[in-house]
Amino acid sequence: MTEFRQYYEELEKKILSPYAALSSESKGRMHPMEKCPLRTEFQRDRDRILHCKSFRRLKHKTQVFLQPEGDHYRTRLTHTLEVSQIARTICRALRLNEDLAEAIALGHDLGHTPFGHKGEDVLNKIAKCGFEHNEQSLRVVDILEAGGGLNLTFEVRDGILNHKKDGKPSTLEGVAVSYADRIAYINHDIDDAIRAGVLGPEKLPKRCIRILGDSHGRRINTMIFDIAEKSFDKPAIGMSARIEEATEELRDFMFENVYLNPLAKSEEGKVAALVEGLFDHFMKNPDAMPEEYGKHISQYGCERVVCDYIAGMTDRYAIRIFEGLFVPESWRGL
Repeated sequence: MTEFRQYYEELEKKILSPYAALSSESKGRMHPMEKCPLRTEFQRDRDRILHCKSFRRLKHKTQVFLQPEGDHYRTRLTHTLEVSQIARTICRALRLNEDLAEAIALGHDLGHTPFGHKGEDVLNKIAKCGFEHNEQSLRVVDILEAGGGLNLTFEVRDGILNHKKDGKPSTLEGVAVSYADRIAYINHDIDDAIRAGVLGPEKLPKRCIRILGDSHGRRINTMIFDIAEKSFDKPAIGMSARIEEATEELRDFMFENVYLNPLAKSEEGKVAALVEGLFDHFMKNPDAMPEEYGKHISQYGCERVVCDYIAGMTDRYAIRIFEGLFVPESWRGL
């Protein structure tokens, strides 16, 4: 059989930057596997993530706006796809490994809770074991998916764990995903906030708009181009001081005016009550969880497994379970 994988491994060595992560030089998997004759190691990881159940559930998980009326608001899935596209564009410009960046990007939010960051904050507050979505994403690919984890490469797992702003990825591809995550959510959340009437275009900080651009596409292009120009043929990825300062100022503006806005967050008190109710119920009734979760209690403890179960829920599944547990049948739909 023709070894397509070997051909692409050699191609990577010829065309990628000396600072790129090569699939043929991966640090490997937790459990050894026979290599695929067609796909490189990072291509294989991308496919494993793309076809897993946790990835499909992202389409019904909140990005920022809870239960929005309208088809065009971002979900956790569309956010993930935008992060993947931006990360690939950065890596293409810098001659880094696009397959690795894509795999990290597709997996970076697999462990995110229903109801966006509010769900994460509530679990982190009430669970003594703590809860961080990046750590949960790694737990999903290492343990929970496919009955025993996806057995991904070190480089993909490292990028997933370290995608947050304060993370320290071991590959430049992981750094590219971290930047892509911020570029994606800052800009698409502006788009969604304007659509929702939470803010008007005229409210955006004028200095940021002057530097970064007056439209969704122009701002993204400015940020990506600056990274490419600043980082080309260098062993690190970053923005110029001027663009990074404007980007951070815009991010701070979004926290103050959108992420903490009473209109955008008007339903979050209900989210807290729902998540706390589910957590308390399953802590007292662990046998009520599906067997695929319950089987982990003896190894990881009830609290961690309850977090696993709740974090794996979609918004609508969490609401349905809560209603089934706490809302009398005759009251539903009134």
